[in-house]
Amino acid sequence: MGAHVSRTDFEWVYTEEPHASRRKEILAKYPQIKKLFGFDPKLKWIVIGMVLTQFLMMYILIDQSWPLIIITAYCFGGVINHSLMLAIHEIAHNLAFGHARPMANKMLGMFANLPIGLPFSVTFKSYHLEHHKYQGDEKLDTDIPTYLEAKLFCTTFGKFIWLLFQPLFYAFRPLFTYPKPPTVLELINTVIQLSFDVLVWYLCGPKIIFYMFGGSLMAMGLHPVAGHFISEHYMFRKGFETYSYYGCLNLITFNVGYHNEHHDFPAVPGSKLPEVKRIASEYYDNLPQHNSWVSVLYDFVTDPDIGPYARIKRKHRGLST
Repeated sequence: MGAHVSRTDFEWVYTEEPHASRRKEILAKYPQIKKLFGFDPKLKWIVIGMVLTQFLMMYILIDQSWPLIIITAYCFGGVINHSLMLAIHEIAHNLAFGHARPMANKMLGMFANLPIGLPFSVTFKSYHLEHHKYQGDEKLDTDIPTYLEAKLFCTTFGKFIWLLFQPLFYAFRPLFTYPKPPTVLELINTVIQLSFDVLVWYLCGPKIIFYMFGGSLMAMGLHPVAGHFISEHYMFRKGFETYSYYGCLNLITFNVGYHNEHHDFPAVPGSKLPEVKRIASEYYDNLPQHNSWVSVLYDFVTDPDIGPYARIKRKHRGLST
């Protein structure tokens, strides 16, 4: 099973999350960053292009062999689906049409959701915005693994398995730890997505369904682009809870690697986050950062000091202890 992780609990802190105070300090020094706030007019066209590319691939792959379907799903289709998931992340911050057109953002999010297979666009926004506002909160930040996950997957082999199925934990964890009553838009998202899935099964067959679902699961699990899930907030250096990555994979992930910058300025589109770093470089250059998402995944599995417990947590406000 490999080495057992050295930690037996999360890293509990009693300070506020660092991004709000740093944002205030940076804006006082560099008020021109406010000019970067807004939305990215190119985002909707990029999303439409990726979804149409997936539709074309579904048609091309209908009569192909299973080995080719699997390889293509891992190396190409899954990467596009992962990129679409990160487009939905941008859309959750209203960065496609701006805050003045919330419904247009939601509709684009549901459209981007189609090739991924599982309906999550509307639900993701609700939980993700709380992850920003209450980073590390033991109840409200559902990005943090549960105690059950940390205890079950506490060896080298266990962490490897956890990475394989991480997208399922990520998707279903909030339903168990912090359930919310479904909204009308969530039901609409579900009906549209399931109707699309049934239509694809009817027109294209099970191979293309695997191309959708399997590609999504593989590219969000043990895959180079999935390294961002671990690199963003797992504590690779004691006391630091958010990490940026400035490598080439940002080109296909809407600069999600600029994660300190994103949490400091969630109103800035991913395309402009490098400019935030350039303007306020002294705030970011000396923070711990990652150079490779592949190395992040390798270190997560093999280093006993890193695992599901390697997250900073805060007591939920209102709890007695």
